[in-house]
Amino acid sequence: MKFRKNLLVLPVIAAMLLTGCGAGKGKNSASANALDFSTASGDAGKDLVVSVGTEDDKEVLSQIESDFKKDNPNFPYTVKARVISESEAANKVLSDTASAPDVFTFADDQLNSLTASGILSPVTDSSVKSDNLEAAVKAASIDGKVYAYPMTADNGYFLYYNKKYFKDADLKTLDGILKVAASKNKKVTMDIANGWYLYAFFGNTGMKLTLADDGLTNVCDWNSTKNKIKGIDVISAVTSIAKNKGFKAGGDDALKAGAKDDSVIAGVSGVWLSADLQKIWGDNLGAVKMPTYTVDGQQVQMASYAGYKMVGVNSFSPKASWANKFAAYMTNQKSQTLRFEKRGQGPSNTKASESDAVKASPAIQALLAQSKYSSLQRLGQKFWDAMNNFGPQITSGNNITQKQLNSFVKQVTGAVTE
Repeated sequence: MKFRKNLLVLPVIAAMLLTGCGAGKGKNSASANALDFSTASGDAGKDLVVSVGTEDDKEVLSQIESDFKKDNPNFPYTVKARVISESEAANKVLSDTASAPDVFTFADDQLNSLTASGILSPVTDSSVKSDNLEAAVKAASIDGKVYAYPMTADNGYFLYYNKKYFKDADLKTLDGILKVAASKNKKVTMDIANGWYLYAFFGNTGMKLTLADDGLTNVCDWNSTKNKIKGIDVISAVTSIAKNKGFKAGGDDALKAGAKDDSVIAGVSGVWLSADLQKIWGDNLGAVKMPTYTVDGQQVQMASYAGYKMVGVNSFSPKASWANKFAAYMTNQKSQTLRFEKRGQGPSNTKASESDAVKASPAIQALLAQSKYSSLQRLGQKFWDAMNNFGPQITSGNNITQKQLNSFVKQVTGAVTE
């Protein structure tokens, strides 16, 4: 499960908004109102500090460094790898700017906070736009300016299934999938108590959930009583699914464990689980876009969040020039192809994404098919806070009332000081 919550970032960004600051321009052209992060990565040592998301990413980084040095023999630094979860990169960088890395990987929904702080400056390399998928460039941009280097285009979800149990026709609707599972005393998993996945049911109903113009609070009408499909219709459909004999509420651990003991034959997850499920199901591993589900008597295509991993350059680093060159190299066609081969991560680079190997990946092809029904995640912390209470209500086995839904939306749209 790859989603994130803004925690420590909020006080920093709130302070900037109160003082009227905009996105900073870095050490050499900072906005007069930008926060002073001039001490970030302030040493002039021989290490170029680069953070990656996991320990497993270090191997890829090491190979990229080796290739980069061959192509850039005058590179004066040694790459020093650090591990900072991409879902927490903005929190870590903004809460300890004095030791922030020169280059860091992060999830795209942190772009606003990182640019508002001045840590990220506009990227001047025009190849970022020409070499990457349009959606990835959009995710790296604010008001038409690119602020980061797209690295992957795979942070979304879709449906995995065991081919042994399903016909193609079964996979078109969630009703059909659950019917097969129930008939065989098996389960289908989805983490419906998690807001990242709950969005799947609301995303194509005409109701809204997005970040407000202030960059902190949310706009949400999931309690609407005026839409053709009402909020209570959606949440009633979800609670009905939760009670279905063929369904089990749960995330990646439930899907993987159930696949191993054959109690789970399908589940919603992302490319990060592909290798594990491949080992379990082998040639029976299948992956498709999200199905439709029944709400208010009609079939509605399930939505999803689309996410991208980015490489950011600390604009206050004294090594920013070489850091930008290395970040560009980390995200070029060769490096993204290597990342796919070693880690199974979907490329944002257009040419890398068109390779035969990528086209042969069931998970990535399912993700691409689902991309037509996906949206960028741009949410304030209040949504995640509200889900802490609302999520368990969904899976409790009890029906949710309009009053409960109204209370949830009130929390989601509340001021950050509340």
